[in-house]
Amino acid sequence: MYRIGIDVGGTFTDFTMIDESAGVVHFHKVPSTPHDPSQAIASGIEGMLREHGVRASQVSHVGHGTTVATNLIIERKGAAVGLITTRGFRDVLEIGRQTRPHLYDYSVGKPPVAVPRQFRIEVGERVEASGRVREALDEQAVRQAARYFAEQGIGAVTICFLHSYRNPAHELRAREIVAEEMPDAYISLSSEVLPEFREYERLSTTVLNAAVGPRMARYLELFLQRVRELGIAHEPHTVHSNGGLMSIASVRQFPVRTCLSGPAAGVVGAAAVGRVIGSPNLVTFDVGGTSTDVSLICEGKPLFTSHRQVAGYPVKTPMVDIHVIGAGGGSIAWMDDAGALKVGPHSAGAVPGPVGYGRGGVEPTITDAEIALQRLNPVALLNGRMPVHAKEARAVIEEKVGKPLGLGVEAAAEGILRIATANMSRAIRAVSTERGHDLSRFALFAFGGAGPLHAVEVAEECGIPRVIVPQEPGTMCARGILLSDISFDFVRSEITLARPEGWAKVAAIFNALRDQAQTWLATEGVAEPLRAAHCAIDARYEGQNFEVQVPLDDTGPDGLAAFIDAFGQAHEREYGYNVDDRAIQIINCRVQAVGQVIKAPLAPRRVEGTVDGARIGTRASYFGAAHGWVETPVYDRNRLPTGAAFQGPALVEEMSSTTIIGVGHRAIVDDYGNLIITLRG
Repeated sequence: MYRIGIDVGGTFTDFTMIDESAGVVHFHKVPSTPHDPSQAIASGIEGMLREHGVRASQVSHVGHGTTVATNLIIERKGAAVGLITTRGFRDVLEIGRQTRPHLYDYSVGKPPVAVPRQFRIEVGERVEASGRVREALDEQAVRQAARYFAEQGIGAVTICFLHSYRNPAHELRAREIVAEEMPDAYISLSSEVLPEFREYERLSTTVLNAAVGPRMARYLELFLQRVRELGIAHEPHTVHSNGGLMSIASVRQFPVRTCLSGPAAGVVGAAAVGRVIGSPNLVTFDVGGTSTDVSLICEGKPLFTSHRQVAGYPVKTPMVDIHVIGAGGGSIAWMDDAGALKVGPHSAGAVPGPVGYGRGGVEPTITDAEIALQRLNPVALLNGRMPVHAKEARAVIEEKVGKPLGLGVEAAAEGILRIATANMSRAIRAVSTERGHDLSRFALFAFGGAGPLHAVEVAEECGIPRVIVPQEPGTMCARGILLSDISFDFVRSEITLARPEGWAKVAAIFNALRDQAQTWLATEGVAEPLRAAHCAIDARYEGQNFEVQVPLDDTGPDGLAAFIDAFGQAHEREYGYNVDDRAIQIINCRVQAVGQVIKAPLAPRRVEGTVDGARIGTRASYFGAAHGWVETPVYDRNRLPTGAAFQGPALVEEMSSTTIIGVGHRAIVDDYGNLIITLRG
């Protein structure tokens, strides 16, 4: 049987297929279809099955990562949302946290409020922080709000009441009423999407869930239909932001949890590879067509966060801690009002794409610069399936960058790449050195279609001594999907001091969350022996404003002492100190439900031959002003023998990417097919 992983990106849709019995891995890549992402998925699966002689009935698992939800938020193309909230809290969404997006730049404004004021309706109800009902729900007001939304053509409704995380009864009843009046509406409850305190973040996350819900549901229906038409019997799973998989039904209910779907899978895959090859400390460097995603892996484990923003809107769900910037292969080079060269964040995307792709693009991009300097193949990509128009790429750089700056084509193209390198390096420092990590202890794990093109230059600028490039790096996120387990995070707020008299209630909450996790895993079809639950507590010293997360094995009656000790260690690791005699305040109890998925092992890969035998030619490539044009050997990645070592400069080509090995760098192919590049000392 075969397992297929799919990552839908802004420019390309990537596929990885593993033969469960033989452990053989196949890779595939097709241009994305932004108007209907499921179209590229279907054509890619069909092409890959046909190429390798696999029947659809032999496919036992399909997992996919998608940027649909993220793009809907970024482009503000979600459904019109109506909000029903507690009287007096209509403007929480607009007031927010009273902070500016950029402290010193007054030209950077807040994004538009996700729900216009006329569609934010207050109703009478009140639940106290203890969960006690103080004021009954005004059901007639809820009904009137629903009728108003229906008249205005609203397609999605958010219901968010104060303290509903402690007692959801009013939200549940309000949903019943709205469903009666608006049977076709997509309805999101804050007590289901994010049952935590802090009403602004809970409200924002629930509103975004409702905004992306209707279009995500249509996309998922098309996706399911196309998979079934291919003859694949097993229902697909989707990667969500914490790097785990969940069913299509769960994605329909919680689409906001897929905001970092594909990139999270890439980090999970990188961590798995790093553990196997003995490199537990990694900076992941995923450069695609529209963005660069960077993250940190410490001691073999990705870092997680539940505090982040998507396009300026708070999304408070557990997710892999990934820093995203608008710098990818399709990022456009442009001149600002002062005549300075800028690169990104806007992108040519898949359509029209870079000029060198010959699909109608008219703006110079990072990819065009790589083609002009012949670091990328100037004839064709994707093993010859995609023709490259090098003459047009050089011409657009000369016309729109070189002439305005008084530079030749080489200098203009190099300028584009140097700016891109600086932007990427700044993103890496934001997740590493700015948080106290020494980059000399890490390796740069480069993947995505464009990651290996920029890796050595970024590593040099950041002081990272080694670069690791996995096999077929352009499909690493799709590969990571096949290394992910089914998982979901459950949370309940319980604000109490960590003392013996309150610990029994905390233990009871964990028991309830475990039951909830078991029920969810059962609905996901996970057999009981493959189920697991991981517990954690968000806590802080009394008087603090933000929490640290403390993993906890013992949540029973005797677990208090172990928790207090673990909190002290976690606080010191996060802030550099702890205070032994200060009261600890418990905020949230968390349980991550995990359903283990049978995964094909990362097996060693043995290739015989010689380095000279893998050489497929030479190409004059530009290696900066210091070296100029250099006649550079070009190698076929798939023919490089295991254990082979060679010196740069060199270009290593494969279906999904090209790796640049700089002048004076040394590369070796390890037992798992990874390229390990050591920079100059």
